[in-house]
Amino acid sequence: MDLSTILSEEKIKRAYSDGEFDHLPGFGKPLQLEDLWSVPEELRMAYKLMKNAGYTQEENQLRNEMMTLDDLIRNCQDPEEEQKLRKKLSQKLHRFNGMLSKRRVNTNSSIFKNYEQKIFNKMNL
Repeated sequence: MDLSTILSEEKIKRAYSDGEFDHLPGFGKPLQLEDLWSVPEELRMAYKLMKNAGYTQEENQLRNEMMTLDDLIRNCQDPEEEQKLRKKLSQKLHRFNGMLSKRRVNTNSSIFKNYEQKIFNKMNL
């Protein structure tokens, strides 16, 4: 062991014996471990960061579906089919905005719209 590890261990032991950890939230309770077996090991950290930031798998799936519908609408030749696709896109957008409003993200602000447009432009290159 190197010197910094030894010093760190000593500080932790001293703090523990002084009772500094006794009043931490969750003290004495079992850890709430997440089951991440379905997430590939190399993606787990990114998954945790996104989840902690409030992004869910359903939200990402909705984003992908909306982008696909948008592509289909742009390339659609049949006006009737285009109308059906626009209706589906509207429903998904409404659901997506509902998810964002639960997280209290203001999607109507000009800053959000500007940022959203920049991301959209980057994705479409």
